[in-house]
Amino acid sequence: MVKSGSANPINSTVSAAAGDTISGFGPEDIAAIQQFCLYVDTELGLSANTLAAYRTDLTDWALFCAGHASKRMIEADDRVVSAYLRHLGEDRQMQSSSVLRHVASMKMFYRFAISRGLCAINPTELLETAHVWRKLPDVLARGQMEKLLQAVQPGHPLCLRDQAIVELFYACGLRASELADLTLDDVHWDLGVIRVIGKGRKERIIPVGLPALQALEKYVRDLRPRLLAVKGYRTQRVFLSRSGRPINRIVLWQRLAQISRAGGLRHIHPHTLRHTFATHLLSGGADLRVVQELLGHSNVGTTQLYTHVDADRLKAVHLKHHPRP
Repeated sequence: MVKSGSANPINSTVSAAAGDTISGFGPEDIAAIQQFCLYVDTELGLSANTLAAYRTDLTDWALFCAGHASKRMIEADDRVVSAYLRHLGEDRQMQSSSVLRHVASMKMFYRFAISRGLCAINPTELLETAHVWRKLPDVLARGQMEKLLQAVQPGHPLCLRDQAIVELFYACGLRASELADLTLDDVHWDLGVIRVIGKGRKERIIPVGLPALQALEKYVRDLRPRLLAVKGYRTQRVFLSRSGRPINRIVLWQRLAQISRAGGLRHIHPHTLRHTFATHLLSGGADLRVVQELLGHSNVGTTQLYTHVDADRLKAVHLKHHPRP
């Protein structure tokens, strides 16, 4: 939600993207995108990244309507939509997954616009949001995971923080934004769990294994106070930079990549550890629904993808049940 007295990022981004020189991209389209983004932010509670994706997709669509069809997006028909999808696929050579994301953004916008009386027709009504083949997630073998855990350099001034970060990613399967947003109040030391606010602002409670809990406790006790004292910042966020400011997900991506290179591993990102967390749980016999809950997936089908990743388990099942193993 946009705080009063601060610049409105929805308004400024859309207005800047639209400009005043493109015929047809008028105040009606800008206002419609702003209303939709406000709805996504305040009523649906979707993440900032999802909001940014919707805003970018719809601004792009509005610019196409103005520049190629001389129409406002709220007046576009199915022929303009078809031309736009050809433009994305043929002229801009987008991957099918990216085109489908644009389709999903447009369909959601027009359902909203119709419900609010912003336009008379839904030009995306006949479009189907097809499913694309999902690439199997990258997962670290257990030996690789141990190698990564040992790759944090003991002499590095932030080694206690980095050790806690890697341990927590693997122990809890957090998204980068979830770990960056973690506060001291979210850590329940006595119960050995953390409270996480995930996508759609949904809350979940995740157990923390003893190695991760010990690494986190050591960082919070021995290093975090020194980081806070550097410039006197006050924050409840758990993970801090050298200057004592809360770190963000970009810093987490960069630091994890540096640690993985130091350990002689390929480029590893936070989602690799999330995938690894889920796969190792399932290969250890964890119930699929429990893993779904720990990951915060709304659809068990998303979690089920990890059952296809554990090659050793699949081979064992094949060997046991196939008539010609």
